[in-house]
Formats: sequence, C-alpha cells, structure tokens
Amino acid sequence: MKSIIYSKNAPAPIGPYSQAVKAGNMLYISGQIAIDPVNQQLIDGSIEDETGQVMQNIEALLVASGFSFAEIVKTSIFLSDMKHFTKVNEIYGSFFKSDYPARETVAVLGLPKNVNVEISVIAYKA
Repeated sequence: MKSIIYSKNAPAPIGPYSQAVKAGNMLYISGQIAIDPVNQQLIDGSIEDETGQVMQNIEALLVASGFSFAEIVKTSIFLSDMKHFTKVNEIYGSFFKSDYPARETVAVLGLPKNVNVEISVIAYKA
C-alpha cells in the first residue's frame, strides 16, 4: 500500500513531487533543501545553518510518517562543492546515535534554488 505523506512542518514541494511517500514498510523522503517551513523561504546563513535546516525538514517528515532517524537505511547527499563536505558531515552526523545509514555524497553542477546542500533519505520500519 502506498500513501503520500504531507507535513506542514516541512517545506511544501516546489515542483510536481510529494514531500514523502510511504510504501509498505518503506519511507522515501524527497530531497530536502534549506527552506524554512514557516515562511517557505530559503534560510540565509552558513553551510551549517543550511544543513541544520535540511535535517530538521527531514525530521519533520520522519515524525509525520511515524519513523525516526534510527530507521533511515540510506541517504543521498548532494553538495554544490566538496569543500562543504566536512561541515555538512558534522551536522548530518549529529542527528544519528549509532548504526549509521548507507550513504553517498556527491558534488553536482547545480541544486534547486542554488542551495549548497540537498539530502534525500530512505527509511525502513520492521
């Protein structure tokens, strides 16, 4: 069974996609960028600020779906430049307690709204 997940505590989609989709025991969260869900505006700050907002947006969708960071099995991190890797990794890692998910981190030519970081996740609930 597939269900579309929506949370007012995460940014509204900026295109033809869902914030998240739950399919059986799996949860697929669309790539999140540093948009403040309160005013739907990009946050203006450091790479640490951007990453923190991205992770808070992911957390809001996990909570809305009945999942937690402990149930994330795979993440994809997209960076505007690999020079951000260390700082993004530090903030990202602070949201996990143990049993880190599988992951790739890549630098890309461009990201939506010219942000510096976008993260998508897949979670599994046994």
